[in-house]
Amino acid sequence: MFNTRKIDTGINPMQTADIKNAAHQLIDQLDHPTWAELAYEVAVKASIEQGLSEAKAGELISQEDIEKEFGISQ
Repeated sequence: MFNTRKIDTGINPMQTADIKNAAHQLIDQLDHPTWAELAYEVAVKASIEQGLSEAKAGELISQEDIEKEFGISQ
């Protein structure tokens, strides 16, 4: 039997509809994509959206702090 309990994903139904539409648009933009190409494009888009969300929330790391962390001096 399938588990039919509801799982809270933190995504409201409107966001789900937006994601579905974006996925359809992405697929339509690709010429004969492989599953790997599609997965790559989805991962890139998700990464960009996460970064934008973090930036909007003020969760940024300064260039100076990154350079210090990696031992880069200019």
